[in-house]
Amino acid sequence: YLPSVLSQAEVEGLLNSIAAEPTPQNIRLAALLELLYSTGLRVSELMELPLRSLVYNPATKQLEDHILVRGKGRRERMVHLNQPAKDALLVYLSVREFFVNRAGKKGALWLFPSRAKEGHLTRQRFGQLLKEQAVEAGLDPEMVHPHALRHAFATHLLQNGADLLVIQKLLGHADIGTTQLYTHVVPQQLWDLLTQHHPLSLRENK
Repeated sequence: YLPSVLSQAEVEGLLNSIAAEPTPQNIRLAALLELLYSTGLRVSELMELPLRSLVYNPATKQLEDHILVRGKGRRERMVHLNQPAKDALLVYLSVREFFVNRAGKKGALWLFPSRAKEGHLTRQRFGQLLKEQAVEAGLDPEMVHPHALRHAFATHLLQNGADLLVIQKLLGHADIGTTQLYTHVVPQQLWDLLTQHHPLSLRENK
């Protein structure tokens, strides 16, 4: 099974389509999308991020550019935040209290609190919000779901020359065989890489 993958332009269009009006809901959605595309987290990992997953510099008290994630098998890994994701997260943190007040005590422990019984935003609700935003961006909502952004994260890294072993670690895959799926998603880029760097190709070009 080969996943459908959003192009880089489609992801950028989705990110840029969030309404300019800085409501708490729009600010939260922007942070969710930036985090998902920046880190390639599983949607369950993103929804279940505790507030303590944020890492602060003990000297400056400033937010660091990585977060601690607990994934499948309770394996922990550090996940890097790029600057757009970090900026979106900082803006969201300034309005997070709005959601805490609505969620009550059960939501206070979570990065993305909600009135849902779990205390945090659910993957189903996030999926709904994402499809609504896809319509706003002029994209097919059937193509846009949380896992599609995880696929986009991995595929776009591979397209831009990232090492497959690095992508495996970033995605939290225990088996490289799972990550190798993405070598089938971008065959042209890999073919170009082979013809450019294989010793026989280099000899033929002399």
